[in-house]
Amino acid sequence: MDGGKLSAVIDFGGAAVGDPACDLVIAWTYLSGKSREIFISKMDMAPDTWLRARAWALWKATFELCQIADKNSSEAGLQKRIIGEVINGQKI
Repeated sequence: MDGGKLSAVIDFGGAAVGDPACDLVIAWTYLSGKSREIFISKMDMAPDTWLRARAWALWKATFELCQIADKNSSEAGLQKRIIGEVINGQKI
């Protein structure tokens, strides 16, 4: 802010460019159960990379859930499932 007006914006959207954790979010958004276990084992990434991937998945699902007006809809249910699996799911 400068003189009560917006003077600049910092966009952190590209902060993770090059981090493979961003691409691993699909483990929670598209896979479950045995398919997730196989994906994780075949990717052979370090535990800290998987931790960052879980954090990205949690952020994305939380953001998406906040955008859904009907929290009882199937869309909301999907985001809630992802959040639950990220928080309570398998440890890497």
